[in-house]
Amino acid sequence: MTNMAATARSSTPAPTHAPDHESADDSTTAPAPAPAEPRLGLRERKKQKTRMAIRRATYRLVEQQGYERTTVEQIAEAAEVSPSTVFRYFPTKEDIVITDEYDPIMEQLLRDRPKDEPLLESLRHVVHNTMNQYKYETPAELRLRARLMNEVPSIRSRMMEGLYLTGDMLRRVVAERSGLHPDDLEVRVYCMSILAGLMEVSRHWSEHGQQGDMSTLVDRALHVLEHGLSVREENTPRTDQLNGPDGPATPANPAEPDVKKHQG
Repeated sequence: MTNMAATARSSTPAPTHAPDHESADDSTTAPAPAPAEPRLGLRERKKQKTRMAIRRATYRLVEQQGYERTTVEQIAEAAEVSPSTVFRYFPTKEDIVITDEYDPIMEQLLRDRPKDEPLLESLRHVVHNTMNQYKYETPAELRLRARLMNEVPSIRSRMMEGLYLTGDMLRRVVAERSGLHPDDLEVRVYCMSILAGLMEVSRHWSEHGQQGDMSTLVDRALHVLEHGLSVREENTPRTDQLNGPDGPATPANPAEPDVKKHQG
């Protein structure tokens, strides 16, 4: 979702998978199974494999010679496809960086959440689940991708266009959950506020040297969207001064006397 799950995974340790057959005397409680990834047909799996090959070739070349010096012709040769195939899957070079396999998965997972669950809670669950379970890129590739999205102007511009496509997906889900129409202004504002907040999490993480746990940053962003902004009193230290790059998982207790609530 706006590359959020993919970028988040690059700062989150990959889960340790248990062997296929665990010993009978294992006293630890096995974790609940992850939701099954939406099953793709053979045709879609082949397309996905080609997209991933093109992306990985791009990341290798960019790592070696930089983004601007990497051409579509070089990418095609490295991926062992034709330039026309690259453009069939990715209309622009920027799309190779900003698009991913996550939006369809996240849309399905959102639809599978309980209908009476608050939407932001559903979104929190889905983002965390996706960043931990689905691994289409290596951590090194994801970190490079996050850096490119933050540093290359043409990629940032194209990413804003892609934000609206993800917004369309989220508006459909929100409309189904709320009984409103996807084109209602309130639905548009709500959905784009969420996506802009998640994009800022990725930008904040990249601008701070990709340090800290993205899961914590996601929780902080969703907390602000759900509860509003906590305004710091004049002599109260900032959260980053108290807690480092991650800050607290959630803002300070709104009931404390040094914090005022400000609803945007």
